Amino acid sequence: MDHEISDEQITLAQSRHVDDDRFNHLPTSENFLSGQVYTTGQDHLLPIANVGRIMKKGLPANAKISKEAKETMQECASEFIGFITVEAADSCQKNNRKTLNGDDICGAMRTLGLDNYADTMRRYLDRYKEYEEIRASSVDHNKFTSINLVDELSVAKSSSSYRGHHTNPSPDE
Repeated sequence: MDHEISDEQITLAQSRHVDDDRFNHLPTSENFLSGQVYTTGQDHLLPIANVGRIMKKGLPANAKISKEAKETMQECASEFIGFITVEAADSCQKNNRKTLNGDDICGAMRTLGLDNYADTMRRYLDRYKEYEEIRASSVDHNKFTSINLVDELSVAKSSSSYRGHHTNPSPDE
């Protein structure tokens, strides 16, 4: 599949360089300029079954999703993740760190002008840390505790309300 690459993407790619083998599959100035955005075929894409399952959660039970729609979303989501990861990796490299963390992802989102996503991700990370602390201190480690993602991710909640239905309604709605 051909990838259209804008001048803006090339400029962004030229400004980024990561010397870490873990990030070799992500876009760099070298593979952008050579026209080989990814050299590993479909390895850079999220699993299509997972993408389809996530898409299905946001639709009415009787809705169908075409293969083309799943493949398009698969590519878009994979590119989005790669785009943010490259920016976060650049931040790590500047700070002489090798491990990406949630703060790096949120910072990358802000740098890229995705402040709403960064705010949502920050709220989710804060709740996840609380959950992990409770789970670690719990006497009964087998006790089930969960985080309601629909409540936490206001982006998902507002977009589902826009479509006129809820993606995962809670019992009290």
